[in-house]
This record gives sequence, C-alpha cells and structure tokens, in this order.
Amino acid sequence: MAVRIAGVNIPNNKRVEIALTYIYGIGKTRSNKILSSLKINPDIRVNDLKEEQVNALRTAVEKGYVVEGDLRREVMSNVKRLKEIKCHRGIRHSRNLPARGQRTKTNSRTVRGNVRKTMGSGRKDAGQKT
Repeated sequence: MAVRIAGVNIPNNKRVEIALTYIYGIGKTRSNKILSSLKINPDIRVNDLKEEQVNALRTAVEKGYVVEGDLRREVMSNVKRLKEIKCHRGIRHSRNLPARGQRTKTNSRTVRGNVRKTMGSGRKDAGQKT
C-alpha cells in the first residue's frame, strides 16, 4: 500500500523521518518536529506504520504547514513580485544570475551557461606536439 500525503507518494521502504522529506516544503528538522508532536518513532519504516498513524501524519502535514503546490505558488509569486518592482534581487532572478551576493567572476559557471571568457580556457589539447 503506497502512502500518499499532500499529493505525494511516500516511499515504503524508507524510514518515516526521511520519507517525509520527499514532500516539497518539509525538510529533516520539520519532519522530526512533526513526528515528535505525534509521538511516532522516526526510525520506523513507512510500511510498518499503522493506519491511524498515517492518517494523523496526513492531517498534521496538510493542515499545519504550507507544502507542495501552495508553497511552490507562493515562492513563484514572491519572485514575480521582486521582478515587477525591479529590485536588485528581481533583476538577478530575471537574468538567471545568483541573487544572494555570490561572486560570478570564477563561480556560477553553470548558471551563466558555462561561458568561458579568456582565450586559453576551455580549449581542447592539440593532440600531439609539432
């Protein structure tokens, strides 16, 4: 039986503590907090959970926290608002650059599309000496 919480199928063979982190918006800390409030052992496997424990988990996650689709929508609207008011973070988001003050001269190659500006960098070896 696949356990479904907040529209996500939770893996059966993993510990509950880890399996809850498959839900967008729930990390390890929040997972442990939920399990301790419900008095469920975090070391137990998902397929060993009783039906009432699964129902308690489902209600705790869906009623107590903003997760999955709602959270994704909220984050997207926050980024959209930053872009609309044209603040520094919004401009960085729209240009697909790091928004939290990281340097871009040497790092963030993948974000910038792996652009190599200097002459020798990124060149393949000549094969043999002439």
